[in-house]
Amino acid sequence: MMQASRHAGPASLPIGSDADLAWVRQQVRQAAAELGFGLVQQTKLVTAASELARNTLVHGGGGHVQITPLDAGSSRGLRLAFVDTGPGIRDLDQALTDGYTSGGGLGLGLSGAKRLVQEFEVDSRPGEGTTVTVTAWATVVPPSRTVP
Repeated sequence: MMQASRHAGPASLPIGSDADLAWVRQQVRQAAAELGFGLVQQTKLVTAASELARNTLVHGGGGHVQITPLDAGSSRGLRLAFVDTGPGIRDLDQALTDGYTSGGGLGLGLSGAKRLVQEFEVDSRPGEGTTVTVTAWATVVPPSRTVP
């Protein structure tokens, strides 16, 4: 059974400015490190969070991110839900296509973020807003073996 982790409770952070984007990145990295994510895993998750937070600000007009540590027995993870009440995504399939951009960027935000996490879900309704939820799980690296 998956439940919230005992390490730290859920946190909700506002996304309304560039300064908030930096704060979100810092808090995601700290939470991932506390849960035992390796440096590469932390970097992937922070990169995904950065892209999704920027989308929340630029395309959704701001919102918040809910950061929830997870505990599934021997596995630890981090769920991030980016929520806005902006215009929504009219064509989700198109928005998830590499290279598609509605804002003049590289078009790798949603599709790039999806590749960086294990679980990815988008709930968007035109005129009501968007929630993008991603989950990453810490991979336990086996101890190094001594070669005889």
